[in-house]
Amino acid sequence: MNTLKRAAIGLFCLLLLVGSIILAVWIVRPQWLQLKPDEKVEADHEPEPIKPVEPSKPVIVKTRAEELLSEMSLEDKIGQIFFIRCPLDEELESVMELQPGGVILFGRDLNGKTSQEVIDKNALLQSMSKLPLLIGVDEEGGIVNRVSWNPALVPTPFPSPQALYNEGGLAEVSQDAKTKSSYLLALGINVNLAPVADVTDNPEDYMYPRTVGLDSEGTAAYVAAVVDAMNEMQIGSCLKHFPGYGSNIDTHEDIAVDERAKEVFYNQDFIPFKTGIDHQAPAILVAHNIVTCFDELPASLSPTIHELLRNELNFQGVIMSDDLSMQAIRKFTDEKEPSVEAFLAGNDLLIITDFKAGAAAMKQAVDEGKVSEERLNESVLRILNWKLSLNLMD
Repeated sequence: MNTLKRAAIGLFCLLLLVGSIILAVWIVRPQWLQLKPDEKVEADHEPEPIKPVEPSKPVIVKTRAEELLSEMSLEDKIGQIFFIRCPLDEELESVMELQPGGVILFGRDLNGKTSQEVIDKNALLQSMSKLPLLIGVDEEGGIVNRVSWNPALVPTPFPSPQALYNEGGLAEVSQDAKTKSSYLLALGINVNLAPVADVTDNPEDYMYPRTVGLDSEGTAAYVAAVVDAMNEMQIGSCLKHFPGYGSNIDTHEDIAVDERAKEVFYNQDFIPFKTGIDHQAPAILVAHNIVTCFDELPASLSPTIHELLRNELNFQGVIMSDDLSMQAIRKFTDEKEPSVEAFLAGNDLLIITDFKAGAAAMKQAVDEGKVSEERLNESVLRILNWKLSLNLMD
């Protein structure tokens, strides 16, 4: 009897404990237990809606050349596309106020001068320019030397390409290009309008003495050696005379007509130029010859020739015209100012004697809409990039 009583009391206590637990759970039950079937829990704070991720915009970084261009006036841009004959002292101020892109020194600027006089003159020219000038010269060696004919500037004249090659091959050519560049740089000259990339092995040709006198492959190797050496010395080179001079007469004196077939140019004349381009030649000068297989215009005034150079030979550097004051152009244009026509053909840099007339014609062409400022900007950017590559902006 006592045993049953104890069991009943134990069961009662167990039921009491379980009931207490159930009551406690009901009192502190979680909020979800109180939800009705379709109810949702309300958050303490309304959650932020998820925003779609916007694609990042490209970061456009202006190059140094673009920054310089953006700060230039229209007149300054026009000035940059001219590579002018160095003005005489009495004309210096009126010419330099038009801010040319570069100045070319000729014999009259160097004959009888001391090294210090040339250095001082070039420093003066640079001081008169808002942007550093290209200061150029024709120092090919042999019959076309401007600097080394003056023993006060260089002890002995630089030999011709043929003499160099015959003496020591490409090694001698390369060493000569470095020595020549060091003399020019010391005088404040930063561009040498060389090497001659024309192919001819005929001593009777007008251009022959200025060439290396080899076939297209030999000439290409010569061009590569000179361009590499000049790039190493950080002086501007210029391949000339595109599309290849051949056996044409002197365009300083008269109109030259080249009637060779296209195949000759592709299989011969273009090869040294393409090699120079592959070796990072920064500039190419276009001749005044009328090449009838491409155009009836002088090459320097021919859009076809310039498109060929850009698109087929893939040259992206500075294209410059030969001197627009030469008789080949003067006679072809009946003495009309040729700068606008030459620029629209595709030249970036115009070699010219009468800078004032050229700049005035270009300004008028821009004002009248014949030349767009966008087209002008393209050429000025190439010129600025060349100057930057020569460290002229430092």
